[in-house]
Amino acid sequence: MIPAHTFNGKHVALFGLGGSGIATARALIEGGAEVTAWDDNPESVARADREGIVTADLRNIDWTHVASFVLSPGVPLTHPKPHWSVELARAAAVEIIGDVELFARERNRFAPEAPFIAVTGTNGKSTTTALTAHILETAGRDVQMGGNIGRAVMTLDPPEKDRHYVVECSSYQIDLAPSIDPTAGVLLNLTPDHLDRHGTMHHYAAIKERLVAGSQTAIIGVDDIWSAQIAERLECTGRSVIRISKRLAQTDGLYADGPVLMRAHSGKIAPIASLEGIASLRGQHNAQNALAAAAVCLSVGLDPRDIQKGLSTFPGLAHRMEQIGRKGRVIFVNDSKATNADAAAPALSSFSRIYWIAGGLPKEGGIEPLRGFFPRIAKAFLIGEGAPAFSAALGETVPYEISGTLEAAVRHAAEEASSDEAAESVVLLSPACASFDQFRNFEVRGDAFRTAVFALPGVEPTRGTK
Repeated sequence: MIPAHTFNGKHVALFGLGGSGIATARALIEGGAEVTAWDDNPESVARADREGIVTADLRNIDWTHVASFVLSPGVPLTHPKPHWSVELARAAAVEIIGDVELFARERNRFAPEAPFIAVTGTNGKSTTTALTAHILETAGRDVQMGGNIGRAVMTLDPPEKDRHYVVECSSYQIDLAPSIDPTAGVLLNLTPDHLDRHGTMHHYAAIKERLVAGSQTAIIGVDDIWSAQIAERLECTGRSVIRISKRLAQTDGLYADGPVLMRAHSGKIAPIASLEGIASLRGQHNAQNALAAAAVCLSVGLDPRDIQKGLSTFPGLAHRMEQIGRKGRVIFVNDSKATNADAAAPALSSFSRIYWIAGGLPKEGGIEPLRGFFPRIAKAFLIGEGAPAFSAALGETVPYEISGTLEAAVRHAAEEASSDEAAESVVLLSPACASFDQFRNFEVRGDAFRTAVFALPGVEPTRGTK
């Protein structure tokens, strides 16, 4: 845990008592703050009470004695309308911050030289964060990873001079971290997302820009117009910017030439590493993730040989293009984290003969953005509430069945893939939907897929490199 000493002796109000909220309350208390916490869920309040956290309805406290208000990232700050607790804090002119801001203040006070890598973007954040941490750990660095992945940021070990922090930051967290100042900030890409919480694409992009604008080194993917414009703006203000591209050669920056990661700098071009044969980093989208991780690691002094070693041993991220099993020429891939069409596109682009399991609670736009990948799909197996709409979109272009359940879809897809004469076929769970119609979250859905796959006779587990 990181005790929040910068709040010692201050009265802090806190709203949101989920896992990260409880962790943040404990860090504040450990640092000497007087905390009053609340949540709209009575069960969450009761849990906090049991753990010794002082709770009270924030509508009934004296806000004139509150120094700071810590808000859970999942609670609306601006759109569709501010949460009632936000309106109370604003009316009292109390700053509104989140757990990443607490971390930034602790690091700045006690170990400002500790390398802090912050990763954001619409897609690829989790893989890039985990990959960066893995490369650094493989090279022998002291690494702490958390934020929007794994551990809540305030549960990490306290800042020390040579301790590296690799933190995934969602737009919600950045919006609550006004002083965030990473050693290296990564912006992977920007496409419309979470607009119900941010109102417009311009507002969403501006929030993401804050992370790299506050960084000593800004590492920016320039394959979309929004991010490219951010890179241009920051460079014009004198910021150190490293551009990365999975498609286009750069005159100064990092780019992918097939499976080879290249670096152009000071008029020289040289290879850094190769993704050839690394199953956990298959696909063009993973080239972008690897380029970002490589750029980070170069910026903190790693040798390209250390980067190649880390890339080659990366096991992949659970539920994100996770190759979990093989039966003969058939591989089974768990991409349960693909909860919308944009997130499903990388997996569909990475394989040429796909038995696609899709469906769940559909998002706006359905699977129309994936139409260009339909020729890769041998057959679709549709589940959940999205099945009727998806079947209409597939029409006569792609053979499909409405399987209903995930277990049935796995069984039927495996049977047909096993009869395929292609050199390699894949049974791919990449739902392009939320999970909530049938599962509590995408992790539970991915675990159910794994269970169904290993219930099949003859499936052998696979992980990591080929």
